[in-house]
Amino acid sequence: MKRSCGILLSVSSLPSPYGIGSLGKAAYNFVDFLADAGQAWWQMLPVGPTSHGDSPYQSFSTYAGNPYFVDLDMLVEDGLLTKEEIDAMDWGSNPEYVDYEKIYNSRFIVLKKALDRGWERDRIKVKNFELDNAWLPDYALYMALKRHFGMKAWTEWDEDIRLRKGDSVEKYRKELDDDVRLFTYIQYLFFQQWNKLRAYAKEKGVGIIGDMPIYVALDSADVWSDPKSFQLDEKNVPKEVSGVPPDYFSAEGQLWGNPLYDWDAMKRDGYGWWIRRIEGAAKLYDVLRIDHFRGMESYWAVPYGETTAKNGHWVKGPGMDLVGVLTSWFHNVQFIAEDLGFLTPEVKQLLADSGLPGMKVLEFAFDSREPSNYLPHTYTENCVCYVGTHDNTPVMAWEHEAAADDVKFARQYLGLNEKEGFNWGILRGGLSSVANLFVAQMQDYLGLGAESRMNTPGILGGNWQWRLKEDQITKELTEKIAEAARIYGRSNKPWQA
Repeated sequence: MKRSCGILLSVSSLPSPYGIGSLGKAAYNFVDFLADAGQAWWQMLPVGPTSHGDSPYQSFSTYAGNPYFVDLDMLVEDGLLTKEEIDAMDWGSNPEYVDYEKIYNSRFIVLKKALDRGWERDRIKVKNFELDNAWLPDYALYMALKRHFGMKAWTEWDEDIRLRKGDSVEKYRKELDDDVRLFTYIQYLFFQQWNKLRAYAKEKGVGIIGDMPIYVALDSADVWSDPKSFQLDEKNVPKEVSGVPPDYFSAEGQLWGNPLYDWDAMKRDGYGWWIRRIEGAAKLYDVLRIDHFRGMESYWAVPYGETTAKNGHWVKGPGMDLVGVLTSWFHNVQFIAEDLGFLTPEVKQLLADSGLPGMKVLEFAFDSREPSNYLPHTYTENCVCYVGTHDNTPVMAWEHEAAADDVKFARQYLGLNEKEGFNWGILRGGLSSVANLFVAQMQDYLGLGAESRMNTPGILGGNWQWRLKEDQITKELTEKIAEAARIYGRSNKPWQA
């Protein structure tokens, strides 16, 4: 990856009159902004359909797109909806935050209207799309079944279909045909819009960096349709689940609850499950950030039923057996290793052996008690510098929330001053580093505080809600960001003195 920079913003955070960001006009405007601001990359959070808690890291499918992101105005232009039908729904009243309950209650009503108008017209195209996406029939049936069983997790369904016994799959596929078609058509619409947006971004010189969570959700089509790839018992109940031990973010650790992979079974299959997963992700992104990369070396396993992650234990992961397969198989995909957390010598060796760039987070750099390898003078080129990730508070909030001695150290180290602005001084520290790639949250360029935090780990509810307002990205801000990118040799535009 050449020297460059990018901005982190979830699709959900884009401005929209319909309660949540989408793949429509605001997305194209954001691509234009990135290009004008000298940015080569748009980093997103996962774009899959979200489940309980609204976290993009707990999705119903590792392959599918989020129905909330299908742009409704584009469906009006395509003759599938009317503006009156959209405006009749309640999308929430606060343009700065997503009201997920209202989105959930409104979105599928209008998408069903689009299905009713478009299915016969698009049937052949949809069938071809389905043939190109082998995951789609199981996903569409899975979502139809969730509706049928009152949106309960598949672990609470009737045993015949929960365990996919006999002819139960085909029986339900016929019985729930209307909903199967709905969820199939939604994916067709999503990928039609996604492919156009991605092509536009490419024309503008903007690549897309996507997050790939190391685990998939238990309540997902992935686990229900392929239980043999996971550590489940004979009733498809998890034996142990994922998490991390107590750390910077939480004294209790984080109990994620995802089912763990049966690595032995995956290895016997040549890691085919992972190859298919990367193939799916490559249809969405140009670069993949592998979330929780350290779990490839060893992972924290918590007995199923525990209420915290404290009583887990470390288990050896697949290491270079898997990483080597992925990096050698996919020559057209670049990877970033999210190597944050408890890094043992073995994890550091895996990163070195993989050749992948790791991550450096400036908000972790200024611990006044001990030297940190997140300080810019310690970097090598093969890394990605972040001000903070989606799990960090915006840097203007960090100034007030971090230990006073840490903030003092940051001021001394970077020569921070009021005239430049605290956030711009921190941004300068990352932009001027030798890291090949520098990424900051949009909130940090805007100088926003804790009210714009995207996620607080370990807290259920109140996350993933912040949204950008239409008037927040100005010409002056765009020019200022572009100038900073040019000064430090990261601009996607020719140098201008």
